[in-house]
Amino acid sequence: MTSTEALSPSVPTVAVGVGPLTPEEVVAVARHGAGVVLTDEALGAIDRAREVVDSLAGAATPAYGISTGFGALATRHILADQRAQLQRSLIRSHAAGSGPEVEREVVRALMLLRLSTLATGHTGVRRATAELLAALLSHGITPVVREYGSLGCSGDLAPLAHCALALMGEGEVRDAAGTLVPTAEALRAAGLEPVELAEKEGLALINGTDGMLGMLLLAIADLRRLLRTLDVAAAMSVEAQLATDRVFAAELQELRPHPGQALSAANLVALLADSGVVASHRGPDCNRVQDAYSLRCSPQVHGAARDTVEYAATVAARELESAIDNPVVLPEEGRVESNGNFHGAPVAYVLDFLAIVAADVASISERRTDRFLDVARSHGLPAFLAGDPGVDSGHMIAQYTQAAIVSELKRLANPASVDSIPSSAMQEDHVSMGWSAARKLRRAVDGLTRVVAIELLTAARGLDLRTPLQPSPATGAVVRLLRDAGVPGPGPDRFLAPEIETVVGLVSSGAVLRVVEEVIGELR
Repeated sequence: MTSTEALSPSVPTVAVGVGPLTPEEVVAVARHGAGVVLTDEALGAIDRAREVVDSLAGAATPAYGISTGFGALATRHILADQRAQLQRSLIRSHAAGSGPEVEREVVRALMLLRLSTLATGHTGVRRATAELLAALLSHGITPVVREYGSLGCSGDLAPLAHCALALMGEGEVRDAAGTLVPTAEALRAAGLEPVELAEKEGLALINGTDGMLGMLLLAIADLRRLLRTLDVAAAMSVEAQLATDRVFAAELQELRPHPGQALSAANLVALLADSGVVASHRGPDCNRVQDAYSLRCSPQVHGAARDTVEYAATVAARELESAIDNPVVLPEEGRVESNGNFHGAPVAYVLDFLAIVAADVASISERRTDRFLDVARSHGLPAFLAGDPGVDSGHMIAQYTQAAIVSELKRLANPASVDSIPSSAMQEDHVSMGWSAARKLRRAVDGLTRVVAIELLTAARGLDLRTPLQPSPATGAVVRLLRDAGVPGPGPDRFLAPEIETVVGLVSSGAVLRVVEEVIGELR
């Protein structure tokens, strides 16, 4: 979803309590516009933590984040009559992002995840502040957050500060229709009042890894869909290039028991079942001994990618169970303690790992596509799948587009998390760069979507050119989907970019998976 798209009003409300949200709930709020409500249990936990903060605020001894400055300025004791100004100054100064506007689904994800941490009762905000954050989500009011500003340590400070600024009635937001308006105007239209932040609330609103975690959860959801779609594309390529399905047999996968590999191979077997194309060259006269790696090793590569995504999901699940703030309130003990849980390293590492995955599965997809276009390797298909090779160029330049994207994905696979730039007068002398890792992963996921779409587009044309041999029921359903969506079959050259974009939409919406699963059941 882009930053200007309107939200759906028909998605159920998500309850935010003291326990962790599920990844599905995060996606529902972030991507599909679900509203939120704080549970009574969460409100009780918020109130108990606030009592601790109020007690420390009235004490003579300074307490960090409550009656002191912040970061390298933590040694200054702030008097009670200056503390409201302290909170305003913190948020205004930290709302220092720059660059393009961040996508609405990302901003909604980070708002929801910050709210979830507030609901644990370990941050010390007031009930009214948490309820206003929930109301912004439910009313579809989304603060404008900029691309640059987070180092992935001390939390996603600038992005979260832009959201906290909206709670103060300042800055700019997008309303539910996606229109850019001043925050004060949007709050009035929704019947909401801004809050004046009290002790500890400024830090509690900005000291979390919520942006990078939100982008990780969205990427995991996308990659799970894309990896199953990659199995569909690989099956169509195996089929149309007259390769064998015997290498995907379960007994061969059991010799190397990686779970993702077994799942991918099982998908390929199901996808190729009852294929007339595959059956046509199964006889004793077939002289194909072994297929190229990009065909034969699809389960090994796709499966390793699956296992990596699931590892990332375990890290995300731990983060969803976390209460990240500094200082953190321990209500049972009546105290507030500094800690380092805001450091984004655990999330940053897996974000970088997933960028590697996206680059590599895109690379094998591009190699399968390229084999269609070369008469030395395509087993009887016309050069570049062109209608009249020489007059027509067919899918020649579609593969160039794939190659350009894959090259970009390889650059994006370079890790952000190995970098660190000291900040805050050397108080914050090692940072994770997790936000940067998340931003490049989003670009990588988009690029992978386009690479998969071009393989599907090319493989569908290859299957058409194998007529009268018939594809499997599952892959044939994908070919029909493309044709019904306005993507014609083989013939003279035509404007190809709109066809690519159509298939990109079918991949990203899940339509390709749906038509397959209507035929053979759910892919794994």
